[in-house]
Amino acid sequence: MIDRSASEKMHIIHDTKRPMLSDYIESLFDDFIELHGDRYFGDDHAIMAGVGYFCGSPVTVIGHRKGRTIEQNMDANFGMAHPEGYRKALRLAHQAEKFGRPVINFVDTGGAFCGVGAEERGQGEAIARCLYEFIELRTPVISIITGEGGSGGALALAVADRVLMLENALYSVISPRGCASILWKDPKREAEAADTLRITAQDLLGFGMIEGIIPEGTSGAQLIRNVGKAIREQLAALCAERSIDALLQKRYEKFRKIGVFRQINHEKIEGV
Repeated sequence: MIDRSASEKMHIIHDTKRPMLSDYIESLFDDFIELHGDRYFGDDHAIMAGVGYFCGSPVTVIGHRKGRTIEQNMDANFGMAHPEGYRKALRLAHQAEKFGRPVINFVDTGGAFCGVGAEERGQGEAIARCLYEFIELRTPVISIITGEGGSGGALALAVADRVLMLENALYSVISPRGCASILWKDPKREAEAADTLRITAQDLLGFGMIEGIIPEGTSGAQLIRNVGKAIREQLAALCAERSIDALLQKRYEKFRKIGVFRQINHEKIEGV
């Protein structure tokens, strides 16, 4: 793997020649059938979800969709999902739970859409519901961050037993452009923000935020093969767990360990 800065990786993941969700589905999953709608409001094209076969076994695939042309990107809202997109994802996740199918998530978004309509339809609640229910989903879950992993829009699909990142992917509490806009009131400083935030796959593996880094190789085809290999290995390990309750306990403990906590001596702050 080549050591690159976050700002260099940012340019790589924005390359339209890079494999996207549709490429992974076409290459890795057989007989994929896309399912639509959240059963509340409509179908969000920023989230693609459906059922297919991976190495002969049925799985549910959910991911952020982007396009290569301006028309495709506008149709998919540049991968920025509305609340109905996250509700569709959760609907498909519960369907997978019902039929015992593992869930494989592909994360690639600058963040959830923050327009007025999305907020009116409960964007925050939809993301929070994903966090709340994916942590207790009684089936194996793998999430792979393939490009941008921005804010709650990414985290909604990244509560999983295994969270993996491609070597040039980024994963952050906020997009570099958003950070620069808030911190310096200048979105043009997004490259500086990216290098400051420590949001590369290598950084996050060191922090214990993810379980592994997938090397990308020298071509898109090799990248997809490496992703397929990683999914096979992780699915085999997860399906070998002695029980679903043991799997859920490990999932819960994994996220509880993230972060640094300091206990305050309450005797010293009495009367404050």
